[in-house]
Amino acid sequence: MIILSVLFFITAILYSSVGFGGGSTYLALMLIWDIPYYIFPIIALFCNIIVVSGNSINYLRSGNLNVKLLLPYLLGSIPFAFFGASLEISKNLFEILLFIILAVAGILLFIESSFLKKKEFKLKKVSNFFSIIIGSIIGFFSGVVGIGGGIFLSPILFLMKAGYPKQIAAAASLFILINSFFGVAGQLTKDIVFDEFLNFWPLFLAVLIGGQIGNFLNIKFLSNKTLALITSLLVMFVAVRIGFRILS
Repeated sequence: MIILSVLFFITAILYSSVGFGGGSTYLALMLIWDIPYYIFPIIALFCNIIVVSGNSINYLRSGNLNVKLLLPYLLGSIPFAFFGASLEISKNLFEILLFIILAVAGILLFIESSFLKKKEFKLKKVSNFFSIIIGSIIGFFSGVVGIGGGIFLSPILFLMKAGYPKQIAAAASLFILINSFFGVAGQLTKDIVFDEFLNFWPLFLAVLIGGQIGNFLNIKFLSNKTLALITSLLVMFVAVRIGFRILS
């Protein structure tokens, strides 16, 4: 548990630095560590909530939240995140879905890191209907595997040029926080052993501390482009690790 807590701590630092929760990598680490399968999603989602709560508060205080940008995606994602989280899936299917989700997310984050170095950023109008559809798809798959979905929403918003970088970062953090709450609600409809859930409290403490450090790094030291690049490489590395596990 000590080594796993340290890895959760490092993950929380990296992901919180770019406004994410780290749910996808928490899941991958628990998979590698052979944590009981049925407890995976609720642990990852709870860690998400702990990490992005601080980010969300900071973004709200800074006035970077664009409600019109975020709302359509939330309207689509919330019911599907709950529905996806309530579904029972086999461990083999879970591993395959997590591999695909991490691989795609890593590529999208890598593309996002290249967008962050551009000084000119001309916004484009995205229809609410299209935004709701995107939110629904992200919400469903996020709910199924137990992530917040920000690692998908943020790069997609950048690719569509739907908002300015700080607005997108704020939207992604709030999206993760709210999706994670509804994901937890969906997980609670299934048989979850709460005694075992509470035994993982060192992981929650680790991400709480790591999340605060990540916030500080984001503000004081590293550029968003550098952090996004580091995060994308981390996600792709974990995806490859899971891919080898599936094939072995």
